[in-house]
Parts: sequence; structure tokens; C-alpha cells
Amino acid sequence: MTAAPSVLFDAPGPKARLRNNIFSVLVVVAVLAAGWVLYRGFADKGQFTTEKWKPFLDTEVWSTYLLPGVRGTIVAALLSIVFALVIGMVFGILRLSEHRGVRWIAGAIVELARAIPVLILMIFLFAVFSDYKVFKSDDLALAAVVTALTIYNGSVIAEIVRAGIRSLPKGQTEAAVALGMRKGQLMRLILLPQAITAMLPALISQMVVALKDSALGYQITYVEIVRSGQQLGAAEQNTIPALMIIAVIMIALNSALTLVATKLERRLRARKRGKGGAAVVAADSIITDAAPGVDIGKKS
Repeated sequence: MTAAPSVLFDAPGPKARLRNNIFSVLVVVAVLAAGWVLYRGFADKGQFTTEKWKPFLDTEVWSTYLLPGVRGTIVAALLSIVFALVIGMVFGILRLSEHRGVRWIAGAIVELARAIPVLILMIFLFAVFSDYKVFKSDDLALAAVVTALTIYNGSVIAEIVRAGIRSLPKGQTEAAVALGMRKGQLMRLILLPQAITAMLPALISQMVVALKDSALGYQITYVEIVRSGQQLGAAEQNTIPALMIIAVIMIALNSALTLVATKLERRLRARKRGKGGAAVVAADSIITDAAPGVDIGKKS
């Protein structure tokens, strides 16, 4: 059975296919060898002994360390995502304002928020909240984590909102204006409902980023999953196994969100194709970590 001809590239010949197969085998062998070296290194240090992993069968270990850490991660991520959605929606609309001053001020705030590293912002806010006693001492770390994640992810979501609205056909706006709709009605009744549907996969992708960045709260004593893993490792003298379990939990949480984003994106694309509507802003089409000043809306 021969491969179908392509107009985009030359189909590899017998020698090219043989070379590709050899390279593929070499890569697999290299990965397996690296995995074996890593495994032997941990095994020689006694990281896979029963004593190291037995604590994870104890329910008290989970109730004392792991579950509070998971709860802290989810609480910080949920709060920051909700606040970031609100702020991002507002600034995304302001960046499309017809008033140049409003557009420039909103753009400057968004670019500044994107330019500051999340960890530095988190440490700065923690110091400010602590010095001025803005929150109760028990809530200082959570407030700093949520505020920092809200500012950064809100600025990225503002760009996603702008990209989503700009991805709509101009005929939508022209038809609404021809019907005599005001700017507020145009945005509320015509553009936003369609744009939200289009940018939903990208928004969920940003939620995954917020969930992962909540681990930075470890640096300001916030009790999240990484900090709980470190404490568990110190208490049970099994730091490496504890971090492996933490990695599995984080991968499971992020994979669940990614799975939701992928299924949602496929459903939206299928619905859009059926209705012949505007294109969906794919989750991977937004450069969430793009350099400040880069117009990510142009990618749509």
C-alpha cells in the first residue's frame, strides 16, 4: 500500500523512510536508557523501598498534608480564575474602546501587568499586605497569591477577550449599527455572546496556567500542594517519593482541565461548522506567555 501523494511536500522515499525509522528507534532507545539510569539512581539511594512509600497508605498522612495542600491549590486557583475573568473581560472591552485615551490607559495597564513576573508580584504583594495589615495574618498568603494570579491572568484574559471579539466578522457590527443598536447593545447582545463561545477554549487553557502558577505560593508560605509535599517529605524522610506523588496529583488536575478544554473546543468547532458561524479561538492559538507588547490578537 503506497502513501497518498501530497502537494505540500515530497513523500519520503525508501531511504528516507529507513533513515526516519532508524532515528525513531534511536530516540526511543535513548529515552529508555535515560529512564533506566534515572530509575537506577533512585533505586541505589533506596527511594523505591517499601518504607519510603508506606506513608502514602496512611489516611492520616493524606488528611494532614496532601488533602489540605490540594484544597489550598484549588481554592487559590478558583478564586484567581473568577476574579481574573471579571477583570480580563472589563479590560478586554476597554482595549476596544473608540476613545483613544481609554484604549491607551487600558493597554498600558494590561502590558504592565503582563510584564511583571508572577513570583515577584506575589512576594511584593505579600510584603505590602503584611506591612499595612490589609488582611488578617491567616489570610495574608492566600490574598497575595490570589491577587498576583488575578492581575497576571486577568491581563492575559483581556488579550484573549480582545482577540475573541476581533475574530468576529465585521458584518456583525455593521448589521447591528444598521439596525440602530447602541454601543452597549452591540457589545452585550451581539458581540460578547459570540466572542465568549469563540474564546472559551483559550480561557480554559489560561485556567490551567493559573492552576499551575498557584504552586508559586510556596515561596510566601501559602499552604498548597507543593509546600505540603515538602513538609511531608521532611516529616517522613521521603522527599523524592513525596514529590513524585505531588507531580502525579498536579498532572491529574491539569490533565482533567486540558481534557475539558479539548472536548469543549471540539464541540464548539463542530457547532460552528454546522451553523457556519465565526471561527473558534483555539486553546493553543493564544500565546498566554507572549512577551509584553506582542499583539496576540493578531494570531486569530
